[in-house]
Amino acid sequence: MKAYHLNGHADAGQLVRTDVSKPEPAGGEVRIRLEAASLNYRDLLILDRAGQNQLNGRVPLSDGAGVVDAIGPNVARWHVGDRVVASFFRDWVSGPFKSSYVPSSLGGNTMDGMLAEYVVLPAAALVPVPPHLS
Repeated sequence: MKAYHLNGHADAGQLVRTDVSKPEPAGGEVRIRLEAASLNYRDLLILDRAGQNQLNGRVPLSDGAGVVDAIGPNVARWHVGDRVVASFFRDWVSGPFKSSYVPSSLGGNTMDGMLAEYVVLPAAALVPVPPHLS
């Protein structure tokens, strides 16, 4: 599959397309075939910081939507073919926001983002796409 990675070694902010293995979902995870990703102001700020070591190799972009392509063990809520969107803070499932959720932001310092053909996320980090949206 194809994915884009930040490469701060060449020019700051440069994206490099790479061919990598399609990720496989583990227990409690779902693989999504991405159909849409968006570029937000935050993503541009991340690209500006791409020369920093912790971002080298990181897959950018915070937001994406697609179709469930594979399901790992112990996932009951989702089925292959379901249309889903990823939650920006992967680990914030419910309740008030806590600062401990910040490292789980997609496309940030510690989590890969959505600029790939396939991504694997925890099943709890997904929300159904409303049927009236294309």
